[in-house]
Amino acid sequence: MTAWSANSGWRVRGRRTGAFGRPAGPLPEAARTELHRRGVRGSATVLGVRPRRGEPGHVFWVRVAIDGEHPYEVRIRQWVSDTDLRWMGPGDVVGCRVDPGDRERLVLFVPDPAESGRVGQAKILADGRRAEATVLAAAPVAADYAGRDDPVLRLDLELMAWDEPKPWCVRLVAPVPLAALGAVDLGARLRVAFFEVDRGESVAVDWAASLDEG
Repeated sequence: MTAWSANSGWRVRGRRTGAFGRPAGPLPEAARTELHRRGVRGSATVLGVRPRRGEPGHVFWVRVAIDGEHPYEVRIRQWVSDTDLRWMGPGDVVGCRVDPGDRERLVLFVPDPAESGRVGQAKILADGRRAEATVLAAAPVAADYAGRDDPVLRLDLELMAWDEPKPWCVRLVAPVPLAALGAVDLGARLRVAFFEVDRGESVAVDWAASLDEG
């Protein structure tokens, strides 16, 4: 099937995505190359990832953000290298290129850290500085949560670190383990790791430590 873009005048041949909530079939290599070259650039927060059953590749559940458009969730099938997969876990933010004629048709990629300014969640938890966070607000953001994955929440947090002169606020969109749902009530305290004082780009919640202290 061919996906057309009336605005750009280009087309990519390949399998079109299924209905919302169903992962699209993996794109042929030529289609991925064309999307990398001509697709609309955006970012994608990984909400969930699992290996495909009996087939190569993984199913990624992502929340896509494109300038000037409302964020949306989609599931896609894509093969990635083991090296890239380490940077594409739940909570990580990666790059994407989107077919302007079909928002559910996209390719994910790990951007250069210097270009993106973002760091993988695993690296933040392993090497980041520690802080305490107070939950200011928590709200679900995943439109198609059906109990198969951890629920995805938007968390507004106030962070305090012993080596920073004052607290600061961040906003995260991240999967929350089912066992931790009771730990994100208003005013609850969480343990977090961070690299920089920012709006949340270099912050990760340490759910294991938070639950141990709860």
